[in-house]
Amino acid sequence: MDRCGAIFLCLCLLILQNAAAEPRKELRIMENMEAPRARSSFSFPGQLHQLEQMLLNTSFPGHNLTLQTATIQSLAFKLSCDFSGLSLTSAAVKQVPQARSQHAMQFPSELTRDACKTRPRELRLICIYFSNAHFFKDENNSSLLNNDVLGAQLSHGHVNNLRDPVNISFWHNQSLEGYTVTCVFWKEGASKQHWGAWSPEGCHTEQPSPFQVLCRCNHLTYFAVLMQLSPALVPAELLAPLTYISLVGCSISIVASLLTVLLHFHARKQSDSLTRIHMNLHASVLLLNITFLLSPTFAMSPVPGSACTALAAALHYALLSCLTWMAIEGFNLYLLLGRVYNIYIRRYVLKLCVLGWGAPALLVLLPLAVKSSVYGPCTIAVFDSWENGTGFQNVSICWVRSPVVHSVLVMGYGGLTSLFNLVVLAWALWTLRRLRARADAPSARACRDTVTVLGLTVLLGTTWALAFFSFGIFLLPQLFLFTILNSLYGSFLFLWFCSQRCRSEAEAKAKIEAFSSSQTTP
Repeated sequence: MDRCGAIFLCLCLLILQNAAAEPRKELRIMENMEAPRARSSFSFPGQLHQLEQMLLNTSFPGHNLTLQTATIQSLAFKLSCDFSGLSLTSAAVKQVPQARSQHAMQFPSELTRDACKTRPRELRLICIYFSNAHFFKDENNSSLLNNDVLGAQLSHGHVNNLRDPVNISFWHNQSLEGYTVTCVFWKEGASKQHWGAWSPEGCHTEQPSPFQVLCRCNHLTYFAVLMQLSPALVPAELLAPLTYISLVGCSISIVASLLTVLLHFHARKQSDSLTRIHMNLHASVLLLNITFLLSPTFAMSPVPGSACTALAAALHYALLSCLTWMAIEGFNLYLLLGRVYNIYIRRYVLKLCVLGWGAPALLVLLPLAVKSSVYGPCTIAVFDSWENGTGFQNVSICWVRSPVVHSVLVMGYGGLTSLFNLVVLAWALWTLRRLRARADAPSARACRDTVTVLGLTVLLGTTWALAFFSFGIFLLPQLFLFTILNSLYGSFLFLWFCSQRCRSEAEAKAKIEAFSSSQTTP
C-alpha cells in the first residue's frame, strides 16, 4: 500500500512538473520574438501564430494563465457558454516591465454566442499585449499611442460583427488635445511590403477625456490607436452641410463645364489659341469634380482596394492638371499684356497641352511606381463634442495617403501655382489701371473693369489659396468659403466664358455695322 502511494505521488509530481514546464515553451517563443533577428516581417508572423496556437491549446490549473517577458504579456482564460462578460485592466494584472501606460479591455457576453452554437464546450480566450510597436510597422511608419498593441482571440473560429462591441481603453499621461487619434486594427495581408497594415474598419473612436481613448470594435484582433498631429479638426456638426455644399456645387460645375465644352465645339470656327486654353482648363475642372464626387463611394469596404487606389491617383492627377492649367492661364495672360506685338510661339497650344496634361501624369506615376500604397483610402477624423467627452467619426475618401507626397505634390505644388497666379493677377491689375489712366473717360469703364477683375480672379484660380488659411480662427470661415467658391469654380468659369463670348459677338457686330455704314455713306 505504501508502494502504491509512493507511485501515485510520483505520478502526481510528474504531471505537475509537465504542467509547469509546458508554459515555458510559450515563454521561449515570446523571448525569441523579442530578439532583433525576429523583428523582420518574415519570421515574426510565424512566431506570433505559433504562440497563439500554443496559448489556445495549452493546459493550466485554475481559470487563467499569465506569462510575460520584457515587452510581451500573454493571458489565457477558460470560458464556458454561460459567459457573462470579462473586464481586464492593466492595474489588475502584473504590468510588463517596460510598460509605462494603462489600458483595459472589456468583452461582452455575446462573445461566445456563435461558438457555443456549434461546439458547446469549454472555450479559450487569449489576450496578448505588446508594449513595443516595432512588431507592427506598416508602410507609413505610423505612430501609435504609447506604442501599445492589444490583441485578443477566441478559440473555435473568428469573432466578427458583434452587436455589443469590445471596448478597448488606452490612457496617456499627457493631454491628447491637438492630436488626431484613430482606433485601428492590424489587417494581416493588406500590404505587399509588410505582413499587414492598420485599418479603421469596424472600430469607432471616442475620447471620454483628454487623456483617454476608447475604441469600440465589433471583432477580435490586434488593436492600437494611431496618433497624428492635427490641431485643426473638422466639427461633426459641419460635416453634413459641407458635404451637401460640395455635392451641389460640384454637380453644378460638372453641368456648367459640359455646357462650355459643347458650346465650344458648336462654335469651333471661332476657336483660337486663347479659347483652346480655356477649354483645357474646363476639361481639367470637369475631371476633378467627377473624381472628387466618386472618391467617398470608392473608399467603402465592398469596393476593391485597387479601384480606390486608381481613383485616388486619378483625383490627384486631376487636381495637379487643374492647378497646372491655372498657371498656364496666368502665363498666357502675361504674354497677352506684356508682349502685345510678339506673342507667336510655334505650336504654342500643343506645347502647353504637353505641359498641362503630361507633367501632372509624370508627377503621379513616379510615386505610384515607387510605392503603390501612397494612394488609397484616407481617413479624415471628425470630432463630436458632448457633455462627457469627445467622439470621433472616421470619414474615408480615396486620396493621397503618404504625408510626404501630400506635402510636396499637393500643398507645395498648389502653393507655388497659387503664388504665381497671385503675382500675375497683381501685375495684370496694375497694367490695366495704367492703361485705363490714359483713357479720356475712365469712369465710363468702371463696370467693365470690375467684371474684368472678377473674371481674372476666377480664371487664375486664386480662390484655391484659401487652403492655406485652415488654422485658428480662420478655420470655420475658410472651410465654407473654400468649399463654396471652389466647388462652384466650374460654373464661375462658365459665366466668364459666356461673358467673353457675348463681348466678342458684340464687338464683331459693331464692326460689321460700322463697315456697313461706311459702305452706304456717299
